[in-house]
Amino acid sequence: MAGNTFGTLFRVTTSGVSHGPGYLCIVDGCPAGLELGIDDLLPDLRRRKPGQSKLTTQRDEADLPEIWSGVFEGRTDGTPIGILFRNGDQRSTDYGDIQNKYRPGHADYTFDAKFGFRDHRGGGRSSARETICRVAAGAIAKKLLARVGIRIQGYVTQVGSIRAEIADPTSITMEQVEATPIRCPDSAKAAEMIALIDAVRKDRDSIGGICEMVAVGVPPGLGEPVFDKLKADLGKAMLSLPAVTGFEYGNGFAAALLRGSENNDLYQPGFRTDTNRHGGMLGGISSGMPIVCRVAIKPTSSIPRSQRTVTQSGEPTDILVKGRHDPCLLPRFVPMGEAMMALVLIDHWLRAKATLPVCKT
Repeated sequence: MAGNTFGTLFRVTTSGVSHGPGYLCIVDGCPAGLELGIDDLLPDLRRRKPGQSKLTTQRDEADLPEIWSGVFEGRTDGTPIGILFRNGDQRSTDYGDIQNKYRPGHADYTFDAKFGFRDHRGGGRSSARETICRVAAGAIAKKLLARVGIRIQGYVTQVGSIRAEIADPTSITMEQVEATPIRCPDSAKAAEMIALIDAVRKDRDSIGGICEMVAVGVPPGLGEPVFDKLKADLGKAMLSLPAVTGFEYGNGFAAALLRGSENNDLYQPGFRTDTNRHGGMLGGISSGMPIVCRVAIKPTSSIPRSQRTVTQSGEPTDILVKGRHDPCLLPRFVPMGEAMMALVLIDHWLRAKATLPVCKT
């Protein structure tokens, strides 16, 4: 099965399924000498883990990483970093009744169409639990980026029709984001979002929203022309995450409503622009301005309501999905989105260092 590795110089490979023994993450290309231990991975893993509030699935997993290789005496040694996560709270019996039915909104049918069979327990390889590997790898990437002055912050800007008011994305702090379980820095709107999610949960339904991610301190010149543009790799990174249905950066789709004179960012001395409608990327290469992007997250597909579907043989039937599922994916998505942004930026930073010109006129 192809498609399990992400990156060019900083490469991440994941393996495992949500109802199997666990997950294995291999990070290849991390420079030697970086101080690294389990405590560096835990903060973001705890932000991603299930059961952290009533807004998330109540699956009880410790999500404790075991570093098996790539670190010697507290520092990376330049060899592949192997990280193991053991699953501990699977309830595979919750999926026994739907083994031969296709869940609406899930990859059940498409996996069968591609491979001829599938792991029906919790979605198998398509489960969002796979993102535990990405968040661990992203924590390593974040630590490397911090050494060169790059900081990444994600937060929720919308749940359903409730939108936060964010005046300056670059001023948002981790403390503001983590102040509420919904991870929205607008405290007033956060309270409304939480109330909406609670109402949706009681109605045995789910709801989606939007997450915004900002990277500050990114130097100009990251990204490759044509096919490996920074914006293209960020788009692929975000769209590879479960439940993501849309990606935009800078003005995004709003640019379609503007004229060039309204959308262009004008330069100031020092090669900065007075606005940042281009989202920190021009021609797919970083401009030195903050990189700002957003992703749309669909409502959780697994809901405790009876829905119409078909069996594997195509016969019409009804399905009631059991198990423990997030009424809204946004709170746990924030560290996932940050991780993928970090993986893209560290990969392109390393690529830029490898392609520095011999001389510059």
